[in-house]
Amino acid sequence: MSSAPADYTAPWWTYWLHNFPHINLRFQPIDNNFQPEEENYQQSLIFLGCVAAAGLGLNLLCLAIYLSCLCCCHKDEEEESKKPNSCCVTWSAVAAGLITCVAVGVGFYGNSETNDGVYQLTYSLYNANHTLGGVDSLVTGTMGSIKSGLHQHLARLDEIFATRGDYVQTLQFMQQMADNVIKQLLGLPDWEDAKVDLASIADQTANIEYYRWLTYLLLLILDLIICLLACLGLAKQSRWLLTTMMVFGVLTLVLSWTSLGADLATAVGTSDFCVSPDKYLMSQTKGVISADIVHYYLYCNQTLSNPFQQPLTIFQRSLTTMQIQIQGLLQFAVPLFPTAERDLLGIQHLLNSSEASLHQLTALLDCRGLNKDYLDAMVGVCYDGVEGMLYLCLFSILAACAFTVMLCAIPRAWRQIACREREYNDIDEEDPFNPRARRAGSQNPNHTNMHSFCSYSSSMGSQNSLHPPAPAVSNTPMPEYMNQTALFGGNPRYENVPLIGRGSPPPSYSPTMRATYLSMTEEQNRHFGNDFQA
Repeated sequence: MSSAPADYTAPWWTYWLHNFPHINLRFQPIDNNFQPEEENYQQSLIFLGCVAAAGLGLNLLCLAIYLSCLCCCHKDEEEESKKPNSCCVTWSAVAAGLITCVAVGVGFYGNSETNDGVYQLTYSLYNANHTLGGVDSLVTGTMGSIKSGLHQHLARLDEIFATRGDYVQTLQFMQQMADNVIKQLLGLPDWEDAKVDLASIADQTANIEYYRWLTYLLLLILDLIICLLACLGLAKQSRWLLTTMMVFGVLTLVLSWTSLGADLATAVGTSDFCVSPDKYLMSQTKGVISADIVHYYLYCNQTLSNPFQQPLTIFQRSLTTMQIQIQGLLQFAVPLFPTAERDLLGIQHLLNSSEASLHQLTALLDCRGLNKDYLDAMVGVCYDGVEGMLYLCLFSILAACAFTVMLCAIPRAWRQIACREREYNDIDEEDPFNPRARRAGSQNPNHTNMHSFCSYSSSMGSQNSLHPPAPAVSNTPMPEYMNQTALFGGNPRYENVPLIGRGSPPPSYSPTMRATYLSMTEEQNRHFGNDFQA
C-alpha cells in the first residue's frame, strides 16, 4: 500500500470499512484494493448487497411467523381486550414512533453530509478541470502565435534584409529560438484527455448525486408520513387506515433494507479508494502522464523538484534572447530599412504576449493549485461523504426496526378493535337500556314512541273512564287503615284502583318492606277475625 499524501490522512472509519471481508459471489475472499474495473471486486460489493437482501428475507420471515402465531392463537375475547394487551400495543406504537423520528433525523443529517461531500468533490473536479484547461489553452495559443505570426514576420523581414547577410543570419537565429520554444512546449504533457475525463466525471457525479439526494429525501418524508398515519389510525381505531399503513409499512421495510445494501456497498467501495487514493490515480494516469508529474501533484512538497522547471527555463531564455535580437534590429536596421519597422514591432509585441503567457503557465503548472483541489476532493469524499453514508446506513437500520415494531403492533391493535366491535354488536337492539338504542332514539325524533305500561299519556282514557268504587264499610280502625295507606304512600281513595290509571310505574319494594307488609297484614287479619267473632 502506497503512503498517503502528507496533508491527507484517511479517517478511521474508512480503515474500518476497508477491513470488511471482501467475498465474491463464489464465496471466495479477494483483495480489498480498490479495483472497480475488476469483476471479482464488483462481485464483492454486490455480495454486500446480497447480505442486506438476506437480512430483508429473514425480517419478513420473522414477521410472517409472528403473524401466523397471532392468527392461530385462539384466546378468549375478554382476554384480548384486557388492559395489559392494550398497554403493549400503545407502548409498541410509542416506541415505533420515537425510533422513526430518530431515524428520520439521522437520515436528514446523513443525506446532507453526503451531499456536501459530493458537492465538494464535483467543485474540486471543476476547478482542476479549469486549471488543466487553462494550461492547455495557454500552450496551444502560444504555439499557434509563434508558428504562424512569428513565421510570417520573419519571412517578410528575410525579403527586406536580403542584401544584408548579417541581418539575415540574425533572423535565422531567431527562427531557431522559436523552434526551440515550440519544442519545449511540445514536451509538456497533453492535458486534453485528462480535461475531458474530469469534466465528464464531474457532470455524471453531479447528476447521480442529485437523484440520490432527492430519492432519500422522498424516502424520509414517506417514512415520517406512514408513521404519523399509523399513529392516527391507532388513535382513531380505524381498521382500514391501519390496514393501508400495514401495506405501506411492508413497502417501506423493503426500501429500508434495499437502501442499507446500496449504502453499505458504496461506503465500502469508497473507503477502499480513500485508504490509498494515490495508488489508484497513478494507475489510471499511467501511459497518459509520466509518473513523476503525477507524483509531483499528489504530494507537492518542497523536496520534490518541478518536472516543468527545465522546459520553462529554456522557454524563458529563448524569449529573452529573441527580445535582445529584436532590440538590436530596431536600433540598427530600421534607419537603413524603414519598411522593416512594422514587422519588427509585430515580433516584439508577439514576444511580450508570449512572455505574459509564460508567467501564467508557470503559475498554473505549480503543484499547489491542483494539490489543493485534490485534497479538497479527498476530504469531501472520505470525510463528509463516507460519514454521511454511515449515517444513512444507521437510518436504514433504525427505520427497519421501527417498521418491524409497527407491523407487529398493527395486527394486534386491529384484532382488539374487531373484538370490541363484536362485543358491541352482541348487545340486544331491543334493550331499552342499550346505549346505542338510546342514541338512535335521540337521533331519530320522528320515530314512533313505544307505548309502555308505565306511560301516563297512554292511560288517560282508562283513567277518566274508571270510577273509583265506594269505600267499603270496614270495622278496621282508622289509624290502622291510615297506616296501611301511609305504608304504600298512596291516596286511600285510589288504593284499590288498578295501576294503569296511576300514571306512574309499578312500585318496587325491598325485601325488608315486603316482610314488614306481610307481618302487618297477618296481624290485621287476626284482629279482624277476633272482632268478627265477638
